Amino acid sequence: MRVVFKTLVSLYVCTGVLCVHQLSWLPCMFIDERVSLNDKGVPEIQQIPREAFLQFGQKEDAAVNPQVITFMVTGSRLDLRRYVDVWEAEQLECQLYRYSTHGSYVRWPGKGNQEYNHWFRFTIKPSNGLSVTSGFLRRPSDQPAPEKQDFFNWTTIADREVLTTTVAVVIKSQTPFVRTGLRSQPKLHCQFALDHKSPNFILEWILQRRGERTTVFSYNSRSGQTEGTGVGLKALEDGDASYSLAFTKTISEGLYICSLSVNPLSIQMNMDLHVEEPPRVSINIQPDLLLQKGEEQKVVCEAVGYYPLDVEIVWHEQEPSASGQRVGTSLPKKVDILLSSHKHNPQDMTYSVSAFFYLQTSLRNLGQSQFICSVSHKSLRVPIKKSFTLTVEEPSSWLFSITMGFIVLALLFVLCVMLLYLSSEETLLKRKPVIKVLTSLVTRRSGVPFLLEFSLWTSNTQSKRFCLHQRCCTTENLHQTEERHQLRPTGTRKKTEWQRQIM
Repeated sequence: MRVVFKTLVSLYVCTGVLCVHQLSWLPCMFIDERVSLNDKGVPEIQQIPREAFLQFGQKEDAAVNPQVITFMVTGSRLDLRRYVDVWEAEQLECQLYRYSTHGSYVRWPGKGNQEYNHWFRFTIKPSNGLSVTSGFLRRPSDQPAPEKQDFFNWTTIADREVLTTTVAVVIKSQTPFVRTGLRSQPKLHCQFALDHKSPNFILEWILQRRGERTTVFSYNSRSGQTEGTGVGLKALEDGDASYSLAFTKTISEGLYICSLSVNPLSIQMNMDLHVEEPPRVSINIQPDLLLQKGEEQKVVCEAVGYYPLDVEIVWHEQEPSASGQRVGTSLPKKVDILLSSHKHNPQDMTYSVSAFFYLQTSLRNLGQSQFICSVSHKSLRVPIKKSFTLTVEEPSSWLFSITMGFIVLALLFVLCVMLLYLSSEETLLKRKPVIKVLTSLVTRRSGVPFLLEFSLWTSNTQSKRFCLHQRCCTTENLHQTEERHQLRPTGTRKKTEWQRQIM
């Protein structure tokens, strides 16, 4: 069941697509050269593009397209199709070039190989440029080449000629273009293969930056000598020459070249490394800003810690209701700003800049507006945005403010006086009243005590004098009067005893 599943998957992938092992041909462009000397004796190279086919098969196979030049790639230890990504033939770009050894003729290693060879360099890559495969095709010959053939007098190739070749060298990279941030550890991919065992080769990694070339790693397979770090020697024995960078800086940026030399051939794979650090954006205003008519506020948007130098800062103004809407709203209005000069941070070689303007409310209508700072940089897929909402109010009258202030102070004063008064009254009510009654004259008429007059003293009032008549000074009324003033006489018959109690 598992075998059937794998078969179905393979059929699905290969339907309508040229699989790696089914890739039988590729349309290519053969860039031929014609070299001549000008009047000053300087050689001039004229490139002549010619249609060609890169066909995989045997020497006796017929050309797929007999109307063009056919480079027939016959079997060897190297299968070029293994180093070509699975793409449709129409999505692959193939180019072929002549290669000059500058008069150096070396017998290529391998059993049965002839002494003389003609060399062609090829480059195959998908249209999106995510990988590059390059190398050499060898066309053996038993006859020595004529003098200066490789430069001034190339061997003529007819339009319908079939050239039998084999793949001698393949080099591939899946990282022709790399973007990385600061303090990262990117890996530059470089893979190579040769058509013979135990080859003698020299592998180098070269950094080209601002016109200077620096060798960061080198390895000689014959002597075993190694200089620099970044490439694993064990992986190198299997053809993996990938280079790892340690904690990238801005000075790590440049063109990295994976160079492979096998006498008499030399081939290079270029990889662009770009260091990009996104900016950190901030504004000096809180999300909500309240200003009165006539006030002024400086608004600053700052972008710091970015690399490379180019950055764009734009301020826009729009209605708050227009945020997030696309239909039926007015377009944001660009605000005129002032830019500060770029500041260079010597520690990490990054840059900083700020964009500011003065917000003058005297020229604005009352209400709300939203201001947005948008920062664009090549390290960002979308711009970074920071915003705040401005509310402009009518200024209040100073006379009205002063009047309201006096009223509030007066109310506070009255409230304090009332609280003090209530506090003192509560303290006095808690005290037990003391009453003294002085009688001026007590007589008895018909056995009924008669109080002519008495005076009351309390602890919180002045003395009060009362005069009572006989009709109201009965024993019952007198008892009620005593109860009201908290008097408890033991009897009404003895005047002296009652007087002593109330005294």
